[in-house]
Amino acid sequence: MLDERPCFADRIDAGRRLGAAIASEGIAEPLVMALPRGGVPVAFEVAKILGAPLELLIVRKIGAPGQAEFGLGALVDGDEPQLVLNAEAMRLVKPSREYIEAEVARQRLELERRRELYLGDRARISPEKRKVVLVDDGIATGGTVRAAVQALRKAGAAVLVVAVPVAPPSAIAGLRRQVDRVVCLATPHPFHAVSIYYDDFEQTTDAEVIALMRRAKGESAARAPSDENQ
Repeated sequence: MLDERPCFADRIDAGRRLGAAIASEGIAEPLVMALPRGGVPVAFEVAKILGAPLELLIVRKIGAPGQAEFGLGALVDGDEPQLVLNAEAMRLVKPSREYIEAEVARQRLELERRRELYLGDRARISPEKRKVVLVDDGIATGGTVRAAVQALRKAGAAVLVVAVPVAPPSAIAGLRRQVDRVVCLATPHPFHAVSIYYDDFEQTTDAEVIALMRRAKGESAARAPSDENQ
């Protein structure tokens, strides 16, 4: 029988506990990348515990014609945004090339809008040759995380760790075949919505993302002089 009592007070609590678990893995000089919006408060705490820089990885779903919630794939942010398509979904729906091209163009504009909103003119931190810890507030189906993983591999991440507070066992099993490590604090079965494993799962706002990324930039800059003096 499923124990539906929440595992975490909120995303801050989840991030602190997740950060402690990742710290025990001994990953040297990681880059923490957050999936906005809900992954940002979790990743902020992780980055603070690890003493690591924090970057966003914005992912936009490519929906099917007339069924926007049915994902054909995703466009993942980067120096050159990466299109990751789901082969099974593409075979099922058979969208036209023109439709995919139009959706990619539309979502590329949204990626650019969100990056400017969240980060302004801050320079992008590249995952190339980095030990990347990809963080979200939980996994349900795993489509977004899988697309992000594929894009980070193509972008040249040297080591790829997926870290989430809670996820279904099936999603974790699948991810273990795609990444170097998975850190997950709870894998309840059967699994329902991510939200039931939190006492407080209020939607993260754009304003909160902006504030946390500014704080992360300030804390990273404050650490730099002491790092240089070591």
